[in-house]
Amino acid sequence: MSIIITKKTAVFAILFSVLSLSAFCDSAVDNGMVFQQLAENEQRSSEHRARNVYRNPAETLQFFGLTEHMSVLEIWPGHGWYTEILAPFLKQHGQLTLAQFRHNDGSLKSDRSIFWAKVSERLAQRIDENSDYFGTPQLVELDPPAFYPELTDQFDMVLTFRNAHIWDEDGHLFATLHSIFKALKPGGILGMVEHRAARLSDISSSAVDGYLDESYVIQAAELAGFSLVASSELNANPADSKNYAKGVYALPPTLAMGQVNKAQYLAIGESDRMTLKFVKPAQ
Repeated sequence: MSIIITKKTAVFAILFSVLSLSAFCDSAVDNGMVFQQLAENEQRSSEHRARNVYRNPAETLQFFGLTEHMSVLEIWPGHGWYTEILAPFLKQHGQLTLAQFRHNDGSLKSDRSIFWAKVSERLAQRIDENSDYFGTPQLVELDPPAFYPELTDQFDMVLTFRNAHIWDEDGHLFATLHSIFKALKPGGILGMVEHRAARLSDISSSAVDGYLDESYVIQAAELAGFSLVASSELNANPADSKNYAKGVYALPPTLAMGQVNKAQYLAIGESDRMTLKFVKPAQ
């Protein structure tokens, strides 16, 4: 069968392409507006809303390409700062899964593990008590480097905010990234925000606790199988000198130095952060 392309057919084809692109752009703009509205929603505490200026959630989620029909895994949501935006956005047409800290079955030994297990329990309870807002996110556990239950080819997008330095400190960065790679569907996106170390040269960097070298993170992700799609300076902070006695934890929101130089750290704001978008190749 032959297809004859007339001038009228070509015009309609061009018009359709333009309208499709316009609809895509309108959808992206609309999502940005929805992200911003959810970030400013009074369901969130005033403390959480005050951090919007540092964490740029609407712009960050737009950069990663989040849409309402996706199946999304948020890793270690902590107190639910991003969950408060992701859950209501996805609850009607998509699916949010939270990879929480390991549940305390009595075997946890470290104070940090016990603390974060309690944080996870409180977030799960809050979600359950406010299901009209949050919907019904699914819950799994991440005890680096493994997910429990094991996850394979399940998600369109995995999001991790300021977690990679912890995996690296414990020697699990590559293995955890490999587990994330397995959890994503082919063509799926990994969106990562992480404290960024000071770059000294093409082969070296320097920073104290909590910071990671951007090239090192990219190489680890690529070794796990990912391809870097794009990087952004959305969450950069040039005022962060990265040379504090308690590392990144001296800065807000932790303010680990207490009253010592508190005004200085507040003036600096939250850390300088890399924002990286990776893809799991389709083949």
